[in-house]
Amino acid sequence: MEHVPGSFGTSASFALRFGQIIFSSASLIFMCLDYDFYDFTTFCYLTTVMAFVTPWSISLALADTYSVLLKQLPHEPRLLSMVLAGDTVMSFLSLGGACGVASATQLLSSLGAPICGDNLCSQYQVSATLAFLCWFLLLASALFNLWSLPSLLY
Repeated sequence: MEHVPGSFGTSASFALRFGQIIFSSASLIFMCLDYDFYDFTTFCYLTTVMAFVTPWSISLALADTYSVLLKQLPHEPRLLSMVLAGDTVMSFLSLGGACGVASATQLLSSLGAPICGDNLCSQYQVSATLAFLCWFLLLASALFNLWSLPSLLY
């Protein structure tokens, strides 16, 4: 089996998961600091997606930690396929949420909406930026796992 750095069960995968946990929780915190985000569907969508990404990344970081401590990589193609599918779905969902919040925030700030008072729009822009960073790490995890999947199958 070819050991791809960053694939599931390696220390590089743990580092990617740790970054996902940090960025998704920070995005969630910045979005939830004010209760006005409930007024817009796209803000609720990003909050929901980040609420799914955080436990997904925590559980896979724990599995990576277990695998690194035992120095035993998971050799089951089904497990890696499930992780790959989950990472891919989560990455596309987080990209959609980040793009939606970034565009809605830009539109609201250009229109001079009252919700943008007290620097709320900049807070939402920070949340969208953190969601973009989380998307980048999720996509990297998915690509590393996709790269290592054929070595398990053949």
